[in-house]
Amino acid sequence: MPDNNAWPVAKRTEEITYAVRDIILVADKAKAAGKDMIYLNIGDPNIYDFDTPPELIDAACEAMRNDKNGYAPSPGIPSALDAIRADAHRKGFKNVRDVFTSYGASEAIETCLAALADPGDNIIIPSPGYPLYSALNSKLNLQSKFYPLNEEDGWQPDVEYIAKSIDERTKAIVLINPNNPTGAMYGREVLLEIIELARKHRLVIFSDEIYDRLTFDGNEHIPTASLADDVPIVTFNGLSKCYLSPGWRIGWAVISGPQHIQSYIDAMQKMVRARLCINHPLQYAIPVALEGEHKHLPPAIAKLQKRRDVVCDRLNNITGISCVKPKGTFYVFPKIEIDVADDKFIKDLVLETGVVLVPGSGFGDLASAGHFRLVFLPQPEILEKACSNIENFMQKYLKT
Repeated sequence: MPDNNAWPVAKRTEEITYAVRDIILVADKAKAAGKDMIYLNIGDPNIYDFDTPPELIDAACEAMRNDKNGYAPSPGIPSALDAIRADAHRKGFKNVRDVFTSYGASEAIETCLAALADPGDNIIIPSPGYPLYSALNSKLNLQSKFYPLNEEDGWQPDVEYIAKSIDERTKAIVLINPNNPTGAMYGREVLLEIIELARKHRLVIFSDEIYDRLTFDGNEHIPTASLADDVPIVTFNGLSKCYLSPGWRIGWAVISGPQHIQSYIDAMQKMVRARLCINHPLQYAIPVALEGEHKHLPPAIAKLQKRRDVVCDRLNNITGISCVKPKGTFYVFPKIEIDVADDKFIKDLVLETGVVLVPGSGFGDLASAGHFRLVFLPQPEILEKACSNIENFMQKYLKT
């Protein structure tokens, strides 16, 4: 029976979920039962053998010692903004109009959504895709329209499905490239087709490129904003993933496109001013990161590529499991051939084996169910053990 004494809460919270963290409630039960836990649910490189580049730490500490501890300009300190602009130009961005810093890319995403869309408007987002987007849409009373990524085509976006989803209340198309959770990277022709849809229907493209430097096998990441100068494109990035500092919560947005998007930029800047500023001293790490030699990246990518290969080889040899090898990020998104919902399968797996994964259905309504996300950041021996536990569990599961 409902608790009539329960404190009333906002209805907007009813649909907000975040599968990456929600699975911890199940993991806590497994841990309490004495299971040997292996956490492969969250993309935090610093938990494992990846360290924040020391020059970034030095820059932040020096700023603190030099009394850079008061409020900063709302968009960001000049040296950080200049470095972000210069990095965008090096990547070939066309018509960069504005830049602002944020508490992680996540805050930039919310700011740009809130400045663009009114309650009842809709945003077209990928499935599989990072669950923050649908959570923010629920928070802002926006509708999420999911479009599928095609697993048989290396998880490329279904452009025809996107086109059919657009209506008079559509405000933006979201791209996550490289993609979380699949590790896919989108081809030039697909990106150009999506840009043409945005051009035709006067839509904004949100291009989440937080993993753009974490790519494998010589694959080249193509920034969406490098392909058009007449379509509004907001590119999200930050220090969290490629610069191994997720706990710092340092992100940014780069707004590019035609001159007539100035009204949208003005709306975003109102919201940026309202939150005062982001962490002041940590901003001094941004120019050091973007203008540096990126010495940390080759060894980090080499480790990740080896670990990706370990995981994909093991999983693809387990009956009932198959996966597309990711081209970037540090995630793999295997398919599971089972007769039960993926969330039940993963809960059972966590409780029996202690291996913590995220059910695929937590990443959207289309093309995500019947999968799970695995983080391949840990050392190979940990990944080997996790895959063995998954294999043993899968063998038992298929017999029941």
